[in-house]
Amino acid sequence: MGTAAATAALGLASTEQIAAKAASEDSPERPLKVLLLNGSPRRKGNTFTLLKEIAQQLERNGIGSEIVQLGNGNVHGCADCGGCAGGKGRCVFDDDPVNLIAEKMKTCDGFIVGSPVYYGMPAGQVVAALQRLAYAMGGVFNGKPAAAVTVCRRGGATASLQTLQMAFQLLHMPLISSQYWNIAYGRAEGEVEKDEEGMQTMRVLADNMAYTLRQFATGTAQRPHHEGRKFTSFIR
Repeated sequence: MGTAAATAALGLASTEQIAAKAASEDSPERPLKVLLLNGSPRRKGNTFTLLKEIAQQLERNGIGSEIVQLGNGNVHGCADCGGCAGGKGRCVFDDDPVNLIAEKMKTCDGFIVGSPVYYGMPAGQVVAALQRLAYAMGGVFNGKPAAAVTVCRRGGATASLQTLQMAFQLLHMPLISSQYWNIAYGRAEGEVEKDEEGMQTMRVLADNMAYTLRQFATGTAQRPHHEGRKFTSFIR
């Protein structure tokens, strides 16, 4: 399958279509919003703590946000059934949050997904959700800035981060970075708050997302002034 055919099959837009969409939809008056997906089964765990820190910093920048909990119920993996073909914009599995996430993304300008690290990998349910979102509903994510964040006790965070970002790169989604990889450390619930550098990395990520969204919308955004850099070690 050629590049053009593959792009059409996934419901993606061309570079020209992305530019036209940005020109028609983005304006200084348009409210900007980021959808944050908590891929952890723990509703108030360390992943949520990181996403909340990002959301609060986005609010300080005048950017709206919403955190969606993927939950600890069953999330279907893609069955390659073809039921979403033809630009339907929905997955045939409708008994988990994936279609709801896509609906919410239609009115959002940026996307951030967070996950804990299990055996050096992201949580299985968040990978399943991202694969279905990209394949069945990629059009609503196409061209919008995105980021992933991961949290672990000790190792596997960067490998998990790379896995979560893979789909974004096929959907023309600019990756938003921070002062370090978008990771933090903690095991017990709330322990990640003790990782001062990790928490600061989340705030800087939020600043960079806000800057990018404004720049896309107006072309006049000022680069953020970042906090004094913290350097810490996860060995305490």
